[in-house]
Amino acid sequence: MLTKAKKAEIVSKYEKHPQDTGHSGVQIALLTERIRQASEHLKTHRKDYGSQVGLLKMVGARKRLLTYLRRTEPQEYEKLLKQLELRK
Repeated sequence: MLTKAKKAEIVSKYEKHPQDTGHSGVQIALLTERIRQASEHLKTHRKDYGSQVGLLKMVGARKRLLTYLRRTEPQEYEKLLKQLELRK
């Protein structure tokens, strides 16, 4: 689970202007951090099927946001992929 401090750090790093929590890049960055945490959790708790379902939903949501960002802001999309170390 993301702490308030960690979430604020991520938002401040990827925001376009102050208090910009709704931008696609910010949402993708937050989802990516949650996905990484869920993946670590599942490495030790392999039979936690509820967490597996949640992880798949987060991955799907991130994929839809990335598709939207690629379509609307291609330069921002490429920059975000490099920053988050995601593959295409």
